[in-house]
Amino acid sequence: MNTIASEPPEALGGTPTSARTTVTPANVALTFVMLLTLPLFVYYLWYCLEFNRGQLMLPSVAMLERFPLPTAGSVAIVAGWLAFQGLLQIVAPGKWIEGTPLPDGPPLKYKMNGWFAWWFTWAALAAGAALRFYSPVTLADQFGALLTTANIFTYLFCIYLYWHGKRFGTQHERITNNTVYDFWLGTALNPRLGGFDLKLFCEARPGLIAWVVLDLAFAAKQYQLHGFVSVPMLLVCTFHFWYVADYYLHEEAILTTWDIKYENFGWMLCWGDLVWVPFTYTIQAYYLVEHTHDLPWWGTVGIIALNVVGYIIFRGANIQKHRFRKNPERPVWGQRAEYIETSRGSLLLTSGWWGLSRHMNYFGDLLMGLAWCLLCGFESHLPYFYIVYFTILLVHRERRDHDMCAVRYGTDWALYCAKVRHRIVPGVY
Repeated sequence: MNTIASEPPEALGGTPTSARTTVTPANVALTFVMLLTLPLFVYYLWYCLEFNRGQLMLPSVAMLERFPLPTAGSVAIVAGWLAFQGLLQIVAPGKWIEGTPLPDGPPLKYKMNGWFAWWFTWAALAAGAALRFYSPVTLADQFGALLTTANIFTYLFCIYLYWHGKRFGTQHERITNNTVYDFWLGTALNPRLGGFDLKLFCEARPGLIAWVVLDLAFAAKQYQLHGFVSVPMLLVCTFHFWYVADYYLHEEAILTTWDIKYENFGWMLCWGDLVWVPFTYTIQAYYLVEHTHDLPWWGTVGIIALNVVGYIIFRGANIQKHRFRKNPERPVWGQRAEYIETSRGSLLLTSGWWGLSRHMNYFGDLLMGLAWCLLCGFESHLPYFYIVYFTILLVHRERRDHDMCAVRYGTDWALYCAKVRHRIVPGVY
């Protein structure tokens, strides 16, 4: 699923050698089950929030009676949103940046105009609300229908991506020729329509901005129902707004992430970008619509401090890694960067944040996620789904990265691990 985190702190490394993935019947069966059950799980979360006051409950057949069907409004919103963000990607001003060199050709170029698109989107939405072209609570009221519409679109789009990769993919694409597995992982690394990169667009635009837009729709809904916006709601919207705005401020860094460099673009990434992110990362705001509790001053200060510390670690580590990759001789914390040079020519940073753990950016991300959940209090487990899921995701990703790097770098990776002993949390894990 989509995260703004990234892989280990290396520089000057080449793309991994292309190889076919070994697919077992068990892998295929598990993949097929996830294709069916992950969307159902998101509906389960919606049902708990919408009909059970944010409390967990046992799934039942009765839930199907309230299954949210698409509406004319939800179809118009999803289609209009995708078209609007796609148009901004094409016409908005921005600089062109080269990505990672490909095995069979020069680096692809990417248009980095997310910062402009982010603020232009908010200006357009604010103008539309001020002129009464739409009501801010509409998205909150249509959340279920929007979820179904987004799911239908994403499945259809992924069928196209599967066909596009099979038809136009190049020899370096990592495919298995198993329909289910290739639909899940994708059949093309960089599917494009002309110069329009489909993977970068889906990773960086409609779902990510929609996450914050939906947050604010829930804040408007809380105001409509109760006549005020609570401090926890204000803080969760502010934290999420800042998190995504910061991403666009440093948008160029996405070109060094594992998803962009190495992952094929299939259902796993696409559905994660367009459905999972906007419809599960908004759980805290959705929950707070009906739960209007306040916070003691010390709780407010503590949660803000936790988020700020997490942000400093997350952003500091990521930008340090990005700068190191561009210029390994750049000082780290005012001193010469320390690193291990591998036999492959890659450099593994071992100073600064990256001398404290192999994934300090993950640690910062987890601290911020915990702050978001704590804003919801302790009446329900559901708002804490995010930190539980994200912990599992990042631990799994760290383990996967570790195994791949161990194969890729051999004894050099063992030396790196001996020098940077902790995986994510310094002194703990």
